[in-house]
Order: sequence, then C-alpha cells, then structure tokens
Amino acid sequence: MSRTGVRFATELISTLFTHTPLRKAVTGNFRLAIIYAHFVSQKDSNMAIRPIVKADNPILRQKAHRVREFDSKLHTLLDDLRETMLAAPGSGMAAPQVGVSQRAIIVQFPEDEEEGVELHPDEAGQVYEMINPEIVKTTRDMEDGVEGCLSIPGYYGHVQRHTGVTVRGQDRHGKEIRIKARGWLARIFQHEVDHLNGVLFVDRATEVWKAKPQTQPVEGETPQRALGK
Repeated sequence: MSRTGVRFATELISTLFTHTPLRKAVTGNFRLAIIYAHFVSQKDSNMAIRPIVKADNPILRQKAHRVREFDSKLHTLLDDLRETMLAAPGSGMAAPQVGVSQRAIIVQFPEDEEEGVELHPDEAGQVYEMINPEIVKTTRDMEDGVEGCLSIPGYYGHVQRHTGVTVRGQDRHGKEIRIKARGWLARIFQHEVDHLNGVLFVDRATEVWKAKPQTQPVEGETPQRALGK
C-alpha cells in the first residue's frame, strides 16, 4: 500500500470508529474488512526507506554475516530493503547497502526488460526475498551486460555473467528455498550475492564509464533500472 493509501485508510478508520452513527452502521463482515485494512495499513506504514551507503563505506568490502535469527528484526530489515529498492528505484538490494552486515537480499523480476519477460512470462514484477543465498549451480554460457549500482551512482560498466544460475537460500521464516533464474534475473542474483561477499560490479567490469547527467539511466542494467545495487 502506498503512503497515500495508508493515510487514507487511517483517516477512514478513524472516521468510522469515532463517529457514533457510522460506528453503529458498520457491522459484520464489513467491520472485519475494515479492521484487516487497518492492520495492513499499519504494517506497511512501519516500512522505512533507509539511506543507501556508498562505495567508500568499508561494509561494502566485507563478507556479510550469516543470518541465524529469523525474527521480527529480520522481517523489518527485509521490508525496509524492499521499500528502499522500490524508491530508488532499483532491481535488487543487499543488506550491506543499507549498512547491515547480514546475508539478506531482495530481487525484483524486471517488468520491462525484454529478455527477462520472455524467459519468465508469469513472473514480471515479482519480488524475491532470500536469506543466506548461495549460488549452487551455473551455466557454462556467459554473456556481457551493462550494470550499475545504487551504491556507485552514475557509473556503469560491461560485466560478464552466467546466463543461468540456481540459487539456494531461506525465506524470512527460515524455510529452505531454491530459485532457478535465467537472463536478466540471473544477472541480478549474481550481482546481489556479490554484494554479500564484498564484491562490487566494478571489480568484474571490463569497462566502466560515468553517464552524462542528461542521459543518465535510472541505474542498473541497460539504461533502465539499477540492479540490486
């Protein structure tokens, strides 16, 4: 729910439950629906956009710590990572990018990246959370692509990545999950896992350049969105 939606839901609920005639009229399933909407709005309103650390911060050069506690603190971190990524905007984000040395990433499947939509037509726009991710299988094939990073704003580079990967990790509750990704989605996962190991895209790039202000893409891939960057 957007922040505007949160405000609207809060104001509506306040009006319904403080205005006596309206409160009496609201009964049954509709009352339950309003209470649920209030719960959702409060949950979303607790999400925060965190500052994104830049390349000169030493945390981006350290190997992140393995997550061992799957608690509300982790859930808050994941929610904030998602909010921060979407606000940037980006296609992914790793916990060290908001100053937290934990092995947690958020990846969003591209809605407008042509190759990605063709390979995963039913998953456009989907957001993945993964804790303690590990790339356990890769294709032999490699391909070149343009990457950027929210922690290195304004810079882009050509990076060779595997065209397909299998990533193993856990969800926010500790349950093991596996994701098979190809194309741009595979590239984002590789980029984000690199962040957890203290590796930046510039370390792998064969060429790096600074975008001109008037033509600078929003960051990340081919002049569109920044990888989890």
